[in-house]
Amino acid sequence: LLADHTGPLALCGASMGAMIALEAARQAPGRVRGLAVLGSTARPESDDMRALRLGAIDLFAQGRVREVLTANVPLAFSPQHAPEVVTDLAQRYLAMIERAGAEQLIAQNRAVMARPDARAHLPALTCPLLVLCGQDDQLTPPECSEELAALAPHATLQLLPRCGHMLTWEQPVAVNAALLGWLARVETCG
Repeated sequence: LLADHTGPLALCGASMGAMIALEAARQAPGRVRGLAVLGSTARPESDDMRALRLGAIDLFAQGRVREVLTANVPLAFSPQHAPEVVTDLAQRYLAMIERAGAEQLIAQNRAVMARPDARAHLPALTCPLLVLCGQDDQLTPPECSEELAALAPHATLQLLPRCGHMLTWEQPVAVNAALLGWLARVETCG
C-alpha cells in the first residue's frame, strides 16, 4: 500500500482493512494525514480467537467454506434489524465471502492472526482519527473501539445504534455522514 501510493494518505478501512490502515500509519506516520477505523480493533489476536481461526482454516482447507460462514453470519449483523433485512444482508454477505474462495479466506485469517499490537503507536498519531463501531458489533465489540479512541489524541468515536460489524451495509447513510465530517477535518489539518 505504501509503495503503490506515494505522498500523503487519508486511509479508511473496515475490519481487516482498518488493521491494514493502522499498520500503514505505524510504518509511515508522516504520510498518513487522516485515519478512519470502522468496526475493528488495535489489539493483537487473542489465544481464543487464534484457536477459532485455526479451526476455521482447517475447515476452509477441507472445502467446508459455506458451513463455517453460515455459522458465523449471525455475528456479523445487528439482531435489532427486522428478520427480512437480516435475511437479505446475510445472503449478500455469504455470496461476497464465498466469492473470495477458500485460499483467500485462509490467507486473510493467517494475516489477521499475525497482526501486531497496534495500541503502542496510537498515542503518537497526530492525524484526525475517526473510530466507528456498531453498538451491536459482536466481532469487534464497542470496547475495542473505545480503547482505540482513548489511546489516540485526535480521535473521534462514534457508536452507531442498530448496527453490528457490517457498518457500511447496515448504516450506510450514517457511515457516509461520519466519513464526510472526518474528511473535512483531514482537509483542514492537511
